Amino acid sequence: MRNVMAFILCITVGFLGAPAIGQPETKEGITAITIPSADITLSFLQAGRIDNIKVKEGDKVSATSLLIEQYMAAELASLSQKKVDLKRLESAKKRGAATNLEVEHAQLELNIAQIRVDNMKLLSPIDGFVEKVHVEVGESAQGLSDVIRVVRIDPLWIDVHVPQARASEVKVGGNAVVQFPGTGKETTTGKIIFVSRAADAASSTLRTRIEVTNKSNRPAGESIKVIFPESDMIAKSD
Repeated sequence: MRNVMAFILCITVGFLGAPAIGQPETKEGITAITIPSADITLSFLQAGRIDNIKVKEGDKVSATSLLIEQYMAAELASLSQKKVDLKRLESAKKRGAATNLEVEHAQLELNIAQIRVDNMKLLSPIDGFVEKVHVEVGESAQGLSDVIRVVRIDPLWIDVHVPQARASEVKVGGNAVVQFPGTGKETTTGKIIFVSRAADAASSTLRTRIEVTNKSNRPAGESIKVIFPESDMIAKSD
């Protein structure tokens, strides 16, 4: 009896915990959740001590902004020495006291030293917001461990599951009306940027991705409604 109850409990928990594939379509639209259009967690390639954190959670950052640095005094000293070595060899070559091969080797050594320094800095790959900082100054971060998470919420993405019966109507480039929550029921028009070519057999739906601008920086994760206007279902072609 105990084993039977455990079996039933496992089935119940698994059923309740399983994520829904998609909400059914109604006259009010399809319920979906907004997600960031980019969600990136950055790591250092090698272990090292955190020396400088330039940002805090919630900060807006631009692509190539410096986020976090490891302690790199030894690497910077090596880089400086490589620059001096290269300059001396280039000067020696002009006097005939060094070969092209020696200069090329010194240039390679300099390039490697620069790469080592660059790898100890984390730059934002996108325009976005700092969502999570996993480390503190003075802490030793392991190589490839989570260090900082950056998300882009303008534009937002919305994945909706459209009934397979309407697959021929929903096309990349078509429009969709997105209704945000709130008393004002703010709406905006998004663009269909992806339609899955493989339907979900369990729900007979196709995953369809909509991109919508988000100048007001609404947070990702909101429950919204998506409506596909009949006149805008099919992308207009030239």
